[in-house]
Amino acid sequence: MIESRCGIICNECHYKEEVGCLGCVHIKKPFWGEECIIKSCCEKKGYEHCGECEAFPCDQLNAFAYDEKQGDDGKRIHQCKMWKECQK
Repeated sequence: MIESRCGIICNECHYKEEVGCLGCVHIKKPFWGEECIIKSCCEKKGYEHCGECEAFPCDQLNAFAYDEKQGDDGKRIHQCKMWKECQK
């Protein structure tokens, strides 16, 4: 089941319980600000997640996945690849 646009596994994210986040596929506006560029990009292109995009993994997703504070060393990129394979 796809939980996010960028590949984050929401059930493993501490924000899910801390702030009651439902995951970006189920919310209009992120709890952390006005917009998530990853979420917005996917939705504008009509994709369920980044793995469906022809530019995957783009510079924005790579920057997010390998960010010092919020990154996960590319785990979310791998997850998008897995979701894409399951969709075939």
